[in-house]
Amino acid sequence: MSRTLIVSNRLPTKVSRSSEGELQFSPSEGGLATGLGSIYRRGENVWVGWPGQYLDSPEDEQRVTEQLTADHMQPVFLTEQEIKDFYEGFSNETLWPTFHYFAQFAQFEPHTWEAYEAVNRKFCDAVAALAGPEDTIWVHDYQLLLLPGMLRERLPEATIGFFLHIPFPSYELFRALPWREQLLRGMLGADLIGFHTYGYVRHFLSATERLLNLSRRDGLVETGTRAVLVDAFPMGIDYDKYAEVAASEEARRLEHEYREALQGQRVVLSIDRLDYTKGIAQRLRAFELLLTRHPELHNHVTLLMLVVPSRDQVAQYQALKEEIDELVGRINGQYRTISWSPIQYFYRSYPVEELSALYRLADVALVTPMRDGMNLVAKEFVASKLDQHGVLVLSERAGAARELSDALIINPTDTSQVADTLFEALMMPEEEQQQRMQGLQAIVQRYNIHAWVELFMDRLAYSKIKQGALSTDLLDDATRQQMMTQFQQANRRLLLLDYDGTLMPFHANPKQVRPEENLRQLLAELCADARNHVVIISGRDRHTLAEWLGDLPVDFIAEHGVWLRKRGQDWQMIQPLRNDWKPDIRAIMEQYVARTAGSFIEEKDYALVWHYRRTDPDLGRERAQDMLTHLTFIGQGSGLITLDGNKVVEVKNAGVDKGTAAARWVQEMQPDFILAIGDDRTDEDTFRAIPDDAYSVKVGTDIRSFAKYAVRNTADVRRLLRGLLAAEE
Repeated sequence: MSRTLIVSNRLPTKVSRSSEGELQFSPSEGGLATGLGSIYRRGENVWVGWPGQYLDSPEDEQRVTEQLTADHMQPVFLTEQEIKDFYEGFSNETLWPTFHYFAQFAQFEPHTWEAYEAVNRKFCDAVAALAGPEDTIWVHDYQLLLLPGMLRERLPEATIGFFLHIPFPSYELFRALPWREQLLRGMLGADLIGFHTYGYVRHFLSATERLLNLSRRDGLVETGTRAVLVDAFPMGIDYDKYAEVAASEEARRLEHEYREALQGQRVVLSIDRLDYTKGIAQRLRAFELLLTRHPELHNHVTLLMLVVPSRDQVAQYQALKEEIDELVGRINGQYRTISWSPIQYFYRSYPVEELSALYRLADVALVTPMRDGMNLVAKEFVASKLDQHGVLVLSERAGAARELSDALIINPTDTSQVADTLFEALMMPEEEQQQRMQGLQAIVQRYNIHAWVELFMDRLAYSKIKQGALSTDLLDDATRQQMMTQFQQANRRLLLLDYDGTLMPFHANPKQVRPEENLRQLLAELCADARNHVVIISGRDRHTLAEWLGDLPVDFIAEHGVWLRKRGQDWQMIQPLRNDWKPDIRAIMEQYVARTAGSFIEEKDYALVWHYRRTDPDLGRERAQDMLTHLTFIGQGSGLITLDGNKVVEVKNAGVDKGTAAARWVQEMQPDFILAIGDDRTDEDTFRAIPDDAYSVKVGTDIRSFAKYAVRNTADVRRLLRGLLAAEE
């Protein structure tokens, strides 16, 4: 029976010690534990993670394991040094500041990276020991970025999902990490990678393309062995739970108590964990500016600010705490009266009932992080406003801003704008408040935590189906041996070999892909056997192919089938073609060259090719899509076809392709063994044109292919051809 294995740094149950040294078990805070509670306790499902406490004796570990296992949890125990280096070190002093755009705080220590690798490996061992072939594994957050890749090595066929709960930074920030490629490859071990917003998806896709040179299409990253689906899944809250707590008698009682204590003040509520990403000091300055600009609000509005302690032993957090204390003291000192304190400041955590009472009480929720993956406080506030009154002021840099468009959206670094928006929120008519809150509640209620879980799991199942539809079976040893046997027995062998991306790897400059001596020697040895007929079938122009390989006894199909040359004969065209269209198309392409640094035009006899391999990847892709749309539109009815190739856009005459040319060789030669190898969409015409009993091999497994088999790269192609030669010895 299949199970779901949830893997996160922390378990939903936290282990701690009492003052007497006794082990205690308590629920962990946070929306993840709430949302996934309905999954990990179902059937035989298991949650794998650290129990939150260092244990120094096997007896304690045994007791914790027994109790947690009974509640569908499997602990991963960490040493004190691992907690220091992996969690406090690399996770929170390297990844956290980098991903939240505070790169000035990031530390790059090799020993913390080694600890990060080691702990991810420890998690891998724990999960691999539990996982069966039908199980689904769902890995969470930035502490375990390497885990999906490690699991993929151990469990190649596993279904693995990964979700990042914090922002994914832009390429310019991410590339500062010394271990950037390893982190990306770790994440790409998953079948589905989820982020809160499409902006984070876009940043991740840009990083994979720029740093790993991996192409992507329709949200799929083509790794060379699998297609990984990347998508946005905005995380929700347990709406019904927060609404239920807000309706409870305890929440009502506490709200009444707080209102009496505040003596009718309008309340601006701020709730955050102590962290430099939350913009706490900036919102204090904005509130101070509000009081400066609007004296009429004095004695009538209070900022109720809750700051939850977090990592206050770390220097940056200590400095932030001191800054907050000083700002609160200065503002209160300047504006306080006998009966009014403008800021009520609390540095501690609160139980959910008291938080719910504060949500009910607040006229305005001020949620202004400098950077936040989602920010669930905003959604909790919305769910708790049963009377549908109140205003949400929300930072544009919180992931929640992409959904909660009925909030008042602000730039958290624009102090003047925040102050003005606060005033707007406090003065907003009740009718508008209600209208906005209804819209917010409809969104938060519909896209709650349960919908988030269901959507992610459905997309994960879909990603495996998509992989099956896109994949071509890798050429295994049994098939390879069968191919060798048939090759040995055949007397008329036809080898249809693409050039770029097949016999030779791609290069930023196409002119630099001249065949080296090893390849020339390999082709010469293949041609030395009279039973072998080698055809180089390429999109390159005939002059280049003749210059590079014309002295070898091979046949050529050039310009995707326009020109043909058999050994010992002259070049001939497959059919009469026209090229009077080239000046008009060239003029269009030249406009794109002028706008796209690094791109250039290659001119063939009957084709024009725009290359963008040397351009900025994002810009090149955008320009290519524009050009494809442009050229396809103007080419309608003109007898031209526009091809979207590997970092190229090519325009040529319709009705001529590699498959048409390959079919001519098959018909004339009537071979009893055919092997066709190619790497891109133009080679699909060849794969379709050859008989069903032929061997067709795709280089790379990154796109849907008509080929029966696949190899990973050009090196595998050469090994395959060498194997054919060895079969004759």
